[in-house]
Amino acid sequence: MNGDDDIGEPSSPACSANEADAAYMGYASRDELVAFLNLLLEAERAGARVTLRTAIEVQESRLREIASSIHRDEAHWCAMLFDAVERLEAAPSRRVGEFYDKAMAISDVPTRLAFLNKGQAWVVKKLREMLPKVRDEELYRDLDLMLRSHERNIEMVDHSGLTKSP
Repeated sequence: MNGDDDIGEPSSPACSANEADAAYMGYASRDELVAFLNLLLEAERAGARVTLRTAIEVQESRLREIASSIHRDEAHWCAMLFDAVERLEAAPSRRVGEFYDKAMAISDVPTRLAFLNKGQAWVVKKLREMLPKVRDEELYRDLDLMLRSHERNIEMVDHSGLTKSP
């Protein structure tokens, strides 16, 4: 018997790590991702409706431009999130987040836009928390683009000089 006979097959070869369960590897599980994506979808849907109504109601052209720009962005992310949930073979939420009623209760548009920025910041925070747990490269890329887009929206509203704190 030579010394090589005692060397057996490793119990969990490193080359099989990509086959391990996502949650085991520290990534979000499918169910956790679906819940997260649906939560964001509801929030984005609320933001899209707030910005659409705001763009229609507002008279001042710069405020309308800002609301319309953010509306297009929110609608885009709604579609991306909807598709991402479907790719996970789950049902996309049809709900509108509670944010909508809260935002629309603010009649002063500059104050409403400042409140919208708080919603955008909430999405940024949630994305930063989840991104390290996203294993799927396409979903990671989409969520990272969404994060950057929301950061730009926040900056656009902050630097417009047109908003008031709620």
